[in-house]
Amino acid sequence: PIKSSAASDVYKRQALYHAFIQPAMFNDCNKEYRGTDKNVYGDPGFTNYTVFSLWDTYRAAHPLYTLVQPERVPDFINSMLAIYEQQGRLPVWHLYGSDTNEMIGIQSVPVIADAILKNMKGFNYERAYQAMKASMMSDYKGLSYVTKLEYIPADKEKESVAKGLEYAIADWGVAQVARKLGKVDDYEYFSKRALAYQKYWDKDTRFSEEKIKMVLGLLRLILFIQLIGTMLIAKEMVGNIHG
Repeated sequence: PIKSSAASDVYKRQALYHAFIQPAMFNDCNKEYRGTDKNVYGDPGFTNYTVFSLWDTYRAAHPLYTLVQPERVPDFINSMLAIYEQQGRLPVWHLYGSDTNEMIGIQSVPVIADAILKNMKGFNYERAYQAMKASMMSDYKGLSYVTKLEYIPADKEKESVAKGLEYAIADWGVAQVARKLGKVDDYEYFSKRALAYQKYWDKDTRFSEEKIKMVLGLLRLILFIQLIGTMLIAKEMVGNIHG
């Protein structure tokens, strides 16, 4: 039970009420539901959910559900896995049957990792792991750069630092699940990728800062210098003509 003083009890109850408004059930009375691919599916054997505002909820709300509403967690995870099979990637911001793709990162990955590492039952760990791994190896919003370069260049992808940090958290989750399932190579690979956050950290400013591809950045600097030189020469030529 959650204990609180009488003075703050009403506020805590309100906070819990708000926390449990979503995710929301998304199926008919016979358990049929419309999938992310717009097809209608029959009873899947679990309660289908939507409204996964995961960037907002993965840090605190979903871990809270594992503690105070563990019976709902398998349905959350199974709903996410169904979404993965319908759209080819775990959900980002799934709203009433459609993924809006409006958030950075793929926060369903750490949510699933948390459930597996806490030994939650009611869903298939191997199926969940393959969905996590495939999603993090996709090209969603800069992930291809993480795979190729181990960081996201700011001149190629907007919000590169924020995305890079979110992906590092998710990669760590994949690594821990891989270790739990005995997948040594995957554990080592994703553990290394999870350290990518270090590439953005500036020890002097003590901020995470953007990175650009050095060759491209140098080329742009050379072109800029050439442009300035050309403008100065043209200005001097015009001055000579009118002088």
